[in-house]
Amino acid sequence: MKKQKIIIAILFLSIAINLTSCAPAGYSSNEYGFFSGILHGFIFVFALIGKLFSLDVGLYAEHNTGFFYWLGFIIGIGGLGGGASSRR
Repeated sequence: MKKQKIIIAILFLSIAINLTSCAPAGYSSNEYGFFSGILHGFIFVFALIGKLFSLDVGLYAEHNTGFFYWLGFIIGIGGLGGGASSRR
């Protein structure tokens, strides 16, 4: 049983590291759009944890398309936590 918990913890940690590697960092030359906003919304919690440990991780893309990026970002955040609470 203890071995299974260790495997689950290692798996969770590797997933968290992989998700935060997609987080925006710094200024890039390409604009991020709607679908990038959804992805950044999904990984927001992991990026926030990385930011708390003072890693060079951005919470959102600075060079984005504006309204549609933010719309995707909010949908991504809502899909992460808001969808589970409605199943009650």
